[in-house]
Amino acid sequence: MTISRKLLLYNEFVSEDLIFLLHLVVMLSGLSQKLRDAIDRFSRGGANREEVDELVREIQRSLISADVDVQLVLQLSESIKKQSFEKMPAGLTRREHVVRVVYEELAEIMGREKSAIALKPKKILLAGLYGSGKTTTAAKLARFYQKKGLKTALICCDTVRPAAYEQLKQLAEKIDAEFYGEKGEKDSAAVLRNALKKVRGDVIIVDSSGRNALDGSLIEEIKEIDSLLNPDERILVIPADIGQAANEQATAFSNALHITDVIVTKLDATAKGGGALTACYQTRAKVIFVTVGETPEDLEQYDPKKFVARLLGFPDLEALLEKAKTAVDEEKAKKVVSGDFTIEEFYEQIESVQKMGPLSQIMDMMGLGKMSGKVPGGVDVHEAKMKKWGHIIKSMTREEKSSPDIINPSRVSRIARGSGTSESEVRELLSNYGKIKKMMKKMSPSKLKRSGLFRKFGLR
Repeated sequence: MTISRKLLLYNEFVSEDLIFLLHLVVMLSGLSQKLRDAIDRFSRGGANREEVDELVREIQRSLISADVDVQLVLQLSESIKKQSFEKMPAGLTRREHVVRVVYEELAEIMGREKSAIALKPKKILLAGLYGSGKTTTAAKLARFYQKKGLKTALICCDTVRPAAYEQLKQLAEKIDAEFYGEKGEKDSAAVLRNALKKVRGDVIIVDSSGRNALDGSLIEEIKEIDSLLNPDERILVIPADIGQAANEQATAFSNALHITDVIVTKLDATAKGGGALTACYQTRAKVIFVTVGETPEDLEQYDPKKFVARLLGFPDLEALLEKAKTAVDEEKAKKVVSGDFTIEEFYEQIESVQKMGPLSQIMDMMGLGKMSGKVPGGVDVHEAKMKKWGHIIKSMTREEKSSPDIINPSRVSRIARGSGTSESEVRELLSNYGKIKKMMKKMSPSKLKRSGLFRKFGLR
């Protein structure tokens, strides 16, 4: 089956997946959007030349507004137009063929193939300017290798930014990684020499100094560190919101250090990731990771094809399920699905799914990012509401948690005072809990198994 056919078939399951996930987490109550809208409009047409031209114009506007290089956009446009009316592969409609061409051409720009990550002892040097997110990225990278079974060490060689030492030290403590730094020391090379005599991690990650601009002093300092460390990987950390200045930075750092890889940060905070990603395309540097949040867990291995699929609104169920494996307790999830669960177990499942990341991000992976803007009150409001539910449940007695039916108006008032919430919020939680129990009992396990959703979510 072709890539395009698979992606289009995935959309047939989106409604079922949404029902399952929203029941599970109790949610009954830029660039990507523009591209998705363009694809949606095209999918309703007949895929003639006029409609292909309009689709290409929409893609051009979307990419240029996201800081993708203009010449690269024109090159992409011509390629899409040319391939759209070549001989089609058997089994595809013209519409499906065009969507596949768009998908493959965008994937080519965004980095071609997923990079292999060497899971072995190594030394890594991080480089980048002020505001790129180097320090938090160092901790995220350390956490990634920890989860693969390797011991990690973080070395603070940023002797320019005053808060760098404290920030990296706190992050290292948070993820239980080895840390070395010398507070107040201005000679980054001296810090590194001492660190290499003491740290014992399998993966040693060095956070270097940044500057407001790529000046001569920064280049000399980072070259000296590079010479002392002799790293296996030299990674440029570059923010998604940098725009077309990314090309100049990527080229300059690559010339100075022979950059091996790139990590793009802040991809969750802006749609303008085109400049950073296409700079990598033009300099032939490989993007290996992207950061998608603020916690040490928010680092994703960059897969160009999945990234483009998510831009176009196609679900990334594989990544979603990978998150679910580490966040959701299978036995407890089964209880919720069966409808046989207490109000405390009900909230435990909400907390489990929250560990997978922001709800908007989860919906994006499912190809439902477009719907997140239609959630009444907004997704953020519902996430805040779910946090309040946790406070409410903690304010209940053991008897109330096991038998919520005994909660009368006086108990509601006491629980509201104890949790710092309103009585209406307590009643809303109880109402939602009751609705979910009834709905889950109606959705028998046999129905879910027939739909294939148990298998998708790792349940048997």
